[in-house]
Amino acid sequence: MPVFDFNNIPEPDVVPECTYTTFASDENVSSADKPLLVLDNSKKAWKHHSCGTFTNQNKRTAFEFKEDDGSTVIADIKKVDARFVSLLRWLGENHIPVRLSGENREGGYMVYRIRETAFGGGTKLSAEDGFLQFMIERLLASNAPLLEECEDEDLEEIGDEMKLTSLQSITDFMICAGRTLPDNIRLWARRNLAVARSHEVSPEERRHAQRALSIMMNIQWKSNYFEAIDPVAARRILDEELYGMERVKQRIMETIIQINRTHTLPAYGLLLVGPAGTGKSQIAYAVARILRLPWTTLDMSSINDPEQLTGSSRVYANAKPGIIMEAFSVSGESNLVFIINELDKAASGKGNGNPADVLLTLLDNLGFTDNYMECMIPTTGVYPIATANNKEQISAPLMSRFAVIDIPDYTPDEKKIIFSKFALPKILKRMSLKENECKMTDEALDAVIELFSNTSGIRDLEQAAEHIAANALYQIEVNRVSEVVFTAEMVRSLLRD
Repeated sequence: MPVFDFNNIPEPDVVPECTYTTFASDENVSSADKPLLVLDNSKKAWKHHSCGTFTNQNKRTAFEFKEDDGSTVIADIKKVDARFVSLLRWLGENHIPVRLSGENREGGYMVYRIRETAFGGGTKLSAEDGFLQFMIERLLASNAPLLEECEDEDLEEIGDEMKLTSLQSITDFMICAGRTLPDNIRLWARRNLAVARSHEVSPEERRHAQRALSIMMNIQWKSNYFEAIDPVAARRILDEELYGMERVKQRIMETIIQINRTHTLPAYGLLLVGPAGTGKSQIAYAVARILRLPWTTLDMSSINDPEQLTGSSRVYANAKPGIIMEAFSVSGESNLVFIINELDKAASGKGNGNPADVLLTLLDNLGFTDNYMECMIPTTGVYPIATANNKEQISAPLMSRFAVIDIPDYTPDEKKIIFSKFALPKILKRMSLKENECKMTDEALDAVIELFSNTSGIRDLEQAAEHIAANALYQIEVNRVSEVVFTAEMVRSLLRD
């Protein structure tokens, strides 16, 4: 699209054409090299920090610079990041005074920061500026819309940790976000906004509509495109979190390589099956850390009714969203790791229906519908990781949604290494004890493993390490000894009590 100059328009009532072209960008940080927009600087080099207002784009696509002598100078907008088209239109229509930060280059004045200002040019530290910074951050975190869709549509300074709750802030957000929102959510939001403003429905309906809008608009709806993950860094995280388990680590690394090739999540989540205390949840947390995604936990042992997952209908006065929707709200974005604990307890619902059946729609990555929200929630960015003690109690349809990984119990030799190299040093560090203040003979280590040979996992070993370290600290502080060396007899006497 060419750039047009409106300086010599003969008829003032003729609607001018757009002077700028849009470009697609998925950068999440702005700079002079990665600007939000570019202004014409052929007539004048603009200051690094310049105040003024965007013009109403129904009249002219430009920025009015306010000079020191009170005069104004207009510069056409040459280029705009496609994500910010609606925001600039909103700023111009509302004639909001802003301060631009930019750099003059051969191609124009590269604007990389926009702040709302008080009248007179001073920075206005207000809720309005907080909204603007919040809006800019959200748009930078979003993916670029298709350019043809944009054409069809009429770190120093960060935003407040604000939430969109009022109808005005929700309305402004919807206008500024434009097509960066998924189409179905954008249309859903328009309908609910109409309900929230209507006086033809009950106050209860308006309240529910506004609450649902606030929840939905405060979630960052991201695409299902995932950046490549460094395999070396991923392997380092697994080695830090887990000892041994080479087969499990290999399976996780295969998943990472698959993401790097396709840039999408695998079709199936992970189901970790093994005895209690073998580190299943720790594996799930490590995967979330590798994927650089927020994570949320869902304990199926406490879910007795499907409605707890799907939410209740708005016809009830005390209606509320389900646990799954609340998880999206708490994480603040649509891409997250869903850790489903004790999946084998999901089929034992005591209410009206089976909670396990609700999980099927979440796991299919086709979308999830919450009864309160009354909207299909995109789940293509959700990676489920489930844990279970007994896979025999999991239904076949539910099992078919996962890649199953059996987590074996640790051997006595592995338990000895985990206790001496990981569990005990971690406890000593937490208690501010030096390694030479609490020592154990090889026979004492063997005694610890022998005492807990009939228990699965390492939780009992961690509790034993806590008991031993606490006893050493007591002797050092009370008996005034410089070090404690535990023998096998001391360990048996201490841990059998």
